[in-house]
Amino acid sequence: MNEMTPERIDQSYRSTMDSVSVVNEFVGENPLTENGRNAIQRNVEHLKIMLGQTYWTKDHDLTPFETAVADGEAALAETV
Repeated sequence: MNEMTPERIDQSYRSTMDSVSVVNEFVGENPLTENGRNAIQRNVEHLKIMLGQTYWTKDHDLTPFETAVADGEAALAETV
């Protein structure tokens, strides 16, 4: 098993912020395309997994992850 060093945790945080960016990009799409819907779904699932990780420290603000999940789920609910 790979040890989560501070550097790896920071890299994981930056990578997860990419999912936040994707969700934010497609949430504003009106109407939401199938591509946008799929992108939101995949990235919201990724964000939920990452929110469940136990290695985050107080230096990592998880608010953008939580907000992107809520916004993504709301956008998906509107298109059902």
